[in-house]
Amino acid sequence: MADAGLPLPLIVPLGDAGLLVRFATTLSDAANRRAIAFARLLRRDLPFGVSEIDPNLVSVLLKYDPQMIDFDRLAGEVRLLLGSGTAADEADEATEYAIAVEFGGAVGPDLAEAAAATGLDVDSFVKAHNAGPLRVLTTGFAPGFVYCGFHPEALQVPRRTEVRRSVPAGSVLFAAGQTAITSTTIPTGWHVIGRTAFRNFDADAAPPTQLREGDAVRFEVVR
Repeated sequence: MADAGLPLPLIVPLGDAGLLVRFATTLSDAANRRAIAFARLLRRDLPFGVSEIDPNLVSVLLKYDPQMIDFDRLAGEVRLLLGSGTAADEADEATEYAIAVEFGGAVGPDLAEAAAATGLDVDSFVKAHNAGPLRVLTTGFAPGFVYCGFHPEALQVPRRTEVRRSVPAGSVLFAAGQTAITSTTIPTGWHVIGRTAFRNFDADAAPPTQLREGDAVRFEVVR
């Protein structure tokens, strides 16, 4: 799974029962795609002694039982898989979701500020934001929290300088070329641009999250 534009994956221990495969030190589309593809490859044929595969933005965590396999042996197996050039087909396993969002107003207090930062009026910004599907880059940070990207360069704005102490579940957040969706009440430094009735977390469901890394999300205006 080599890529001429990226460094060789780094394999490091994480605690006494975790192995982390890091594909880059900064977020990029290429590194994220490699992490997703490798996680799917591992899930298809779970290595001996591994109990859980947890992909992140540019890395994949393997949780294993040290009584069944030690780090060095597992690292060797991972290197063989990385060198095999075999990857899961992301398109074959991706599902597209349409997510309706109410933009602006009381539920999106930062919409006008985010639009102004891109040089667009609010209507043009919403149209550009919803122009095409985004990939689910990963889930995490909080239960069901989902990162979607990437927006084009013209829509790249930094996070807010002040953190909001609490935003409700369903808040739609925007920053750093990404849109995120909350499923629980959290603090955030992202721009709050709207809210959705969609929740990507149900503690009683199996699995508890609906969206998975690599899925496509298309945002729509609530009608």
